[in-house]
Parts: sequence; structure tokens; C-alpha cells
Amino acid sequence: QKHVFGYDNQCFMKKKQIQTTQAPSAIGPYSQAIRIGEFLYTSGQIALNPENMEMMNGAIEEETEWVLKNLEAILKADGMILAHVIKTTVYLTDLGEFARVNQVYEKFFGETKPARACVQVAALPKGAKVEIDAIAHS
Repeated sequence: QKHVFGYDNQCFMKKKQIQTTQAPSAIGPYSQAIRIGEFLYTSGQIALNPENMEMMNGAIEEETEWVLKNLEAILKADGMILAHVIKTTVYLTDLGEFARVNQVYEKFFGETKPARACVQVAALPKGAKVEIDAIAHS
């Protein structure tokens, strides 16, 4: 049986919602991550402490570390590590902080550097200076 745009039910892969208390819960109508097939798509993470959902505002290095730890926790919830990440997008409120973010970013990814885009944005939720999302492959 054909559906809209000619797709049938067998063309669609099953989505699996990934959720962990080790990373901040969603602050809106979205999931921490979604797995489709061998790919995991994370929502953007900011420097929220998952224990109390308070923003960990501080130097850009500190915020970046919180963000990457939150991403690590989401990956771990799906049996992955940062080495599985194939693409990230980094959102900064000030591209002048790019070099400082890179110093922390490189410590987390080491030799397994994923492809990446980085953009400056006018603002991020809760006054964050940095947000990062990721796509991982198992």
C-alpha cells in the first residue's frame, strides 16, 4: 500500500528514544537523542548540571567541558563513546572564543576528531555561551 510521496511503511526505520538521568533532561519538547539504525542524533547540549538542572555559567572552557560531559553521558546511555561521533555542530555566542573552545574540545576527542561545523549565534538557551550537538555511528 502506497502512502504520501510514494513511501510505504517498510521504508521507514524504527526510531528509538535515548534518555538518561546522567545528562540534563530536555528543557523543551524534544528528546536527549534519537537512534535510527546505526546512527544516534543528539539534541544540542548546554552547560546544565544534570543533578539540579542549574546552568553552570562560567568561563567558556568550563561551559565547554560540561557540554561535552553531557554529550558523553548521552552516548554512554546508548552504549557509545566519543570515538563513535562522526559529526558535531558547535554553536557559540562569540566566535572570538573559538580557540578556547578548541582547547577543551581537542582533549575530549583526541585522535578521533569528527567532522564539524561551528557557527556564531545571537543567543543560546539559559544564557549559555556554547551548545554542541552530535551525530554518532555504531
